[in-house]
Amino acid sequence: MNIVLIGYRGTGKSHVGRVLAERLGMEYVGMDAAIVESAGLPIPEIVAREGWPGFRDRESAEVAKVAGRDGVVIDTGGGVIERPENIDVLRRSGFIVWLKAAVPTIVARIQGDTQRPSLTGAKSFTEEVAEVLERRTPSYAAAAQLALDTDDLAPEEIAARIMDVFRENYRT
Repeated sequence: MNIVLIGYRGTGKSHVGRVLAERLGMEYVGMDAAIVESAGLPIPEIVAREGWPGFRDRESAEVAKVAGRDGVVIDTGGGVIERPENIDVLRRSGFIVWLKAAVPTIVARIQGDTQRPSLTGAKSFTEEVAEVLERRTPSYAAAAQLALDTDDLAPEEIAARIMDVFRENYRT
C-alpha cells in the first residue's frame, strides 16, 4: 500500500512526504523530480516545448509507473488531479491524502519558485493561485480519503496525523 499526497504547490507535500517515508521505512518518490529526471529537462522547458498537455502526458506516464509499486510515499504534482484517470490509478494502490492551505499561505511559501510556469497567463501570482485552487478544490476533495489543513502545522505534526490514520486503516 502506498501513501499518495495530493494538493496545490506549497501545501507541504514534499517535506511531509520525506518525513513520512523516513518514519514508516517507505521509499519517497517526488513525481515532479521523476518527470524532470525522465525528460532530462526542467519543468518550464518541458512546458515550453510540449505545452501543458505534453507535461500532463508525462505526468500520467509517471503515475502509472509509480502506482505499480508498493510501499511508496508518492508526492504528486499539484495538477495530477487534472486527469481523473490519474486518481483512479493512484487510488488502486494508495491511501490518498489531500494537504490543504489557504491562498496567503501558499503564496508566501512558493512566491519565489521559478520551476513552474504560469498556469493562467497574465494574472497576478496571487490571483493565479486563487483561481487554480478554486477550480481544483472539488477534484482534490473528491479524490481524498483524508484531508489536512497545513497552514498552522509543522510537517512532523502533519506526518504524525497521516501515520495514525494510515496505521489504523491499512497497516497492523
